[in-house]
Amino acid sequence: MKDVAARAGVGLKTVSRVVNDEPGVTADTEKRVHEAIEALGFRRNDSARVLRKGRTATVGLVLEDLADPFYGPLNRAVEEVARAHGALLINGSSAEDPDRERELALALCARRVDGLIVIPAGDDHRYLEPEMRAGVATVFVDRPAGRIDADVVLSDNFGGARDGVAHLIAAGHRRIGFVGDHPHIHTATERLRGYRSAMEAAGLPVAESWVSLGSTAPARVSATAAGMLAGPGPVTAFFAGNNRVTVTLVRVLAAGTRPVALVGFDDFELADLLRPGITVVAQDAAALGRVATDRLFQRLAGADLPPVRLELPTRLVARGSGEIPPAG
Repeated sequence: MKDVAARAGVGLKTVSRVVNDEPGVTADTEKRVHEAIEALGFRRNDSARVLRKGRTATVGLVLEDLADPFYGPLNRAVEEVARAHGALLINGSSAEDPDRERELALALCARRVDGLIVIPAGDDHRYLEPEMRAGVATVFVDRPAGRIDADVVLSDNFGGARDGVAHLIAAGHRRIGFVGDHPHIHTATERLRGYRSAMEAAGLPVAESWVSLGSTAPARVSATAAGMLAGPGPVTAFFAGNNRVTVTLVRVLAAGTRPVALVGFDDFELADLLRPGITVVAQDAAALGRVATDRLFQRLAGADLPPVRLELPTRLVARGSGEIPPAG
């Protein structure tokens, strides 16, 4: 800073004001300081700035799996809001492992992030209570926190699944299979609850052989679907609990000989280009990220707010696969 001040012919305080975007500097002086900074290759010492201000201008994001297409728009939205607030985003994937989630979240806290956005893998987040009391703003997204009171931003998983299954029922289906994610995952159980609610509202029984929760690995989903399509009373339609399940079911049904209807929860790339196009219950992943990060920065700005549960609506997108009538 001394070198910059000497080259620009100004005092140290003037350099500080320019670097920190503070008022009180003329346009001409600011121009000279920036030219000196450029010529000398000056970079602000963020470590010293942290010690002085007590903030790192970084936020952490703990995802389930960054490779999952659903989390791409969410991650980007978090990053854009953080950038608008002058903050850097650091993220990592928990791989649906509660121990890994805890390890990542605490590692980010150890690096003194100002705030955390967490997509939970576990169901007990009391380990974050000391960090939150110490001032680390924390917002959960996609799934609620376990055993603590904290802000959470969710999609309407129950209502979206209920609407998707009701759509299949309106097309004439009575035997509808549900294939979802692991039962310990909040979104999976809420979507199953929506499925059961739609079936009950229509006065339709649900055979337990029509319902399967578990790994979304293609081998498991394919075997499950094959079982539901076999026998004297096979399902005539599927409701898929997430995009990974939907993609596998598309492959299974493409290899079959009779038409079977399909509605999936979560949109995915090229779903509209398949023949027929895939009918989905779409949630706005980017909106989840934006709303959660806006809430985070409200807390970082000092807002004294009680924990809130925000639920965003879903949208049924009919493209053809969910409108196939029952065979026979």
